[in-house]
Amino acid sequence: MKKRKFYGRLLVGLILIYSVFTLINQQKVINQYSKNSKDLSLQIEQAKEENNKLIAEKDNVNSKEFIEERARDMLEMYYPNEKVYVDTSM
Repeated sequence: MKKRKFYGRLLVGLILIYSVFTLINQQKVINQYSKNSKDLSLQIEQAKEENNKLIAEKDNVNSKEFIEERARDMLEMYYPNEKVYVDTSM
């Protein structure tokens, strides 16, 4: 009879220890998923900001100011008789 009680208590103890380790591991996984979720939310917000910036640029692409700015910056085109000063201290 005493052996039976001992084995019963041993079984309950082992189940309890297993449950505690399982809960600890699950909490670690939950914390990792929570961190990943926050990181992904931040990436989504950054992508939304970039998307809004690109939409604003797309809406502005046919304006005279945008075309003039691109011609000056990328193609180095200027108006006739326009003086361009270049800062050589950089």
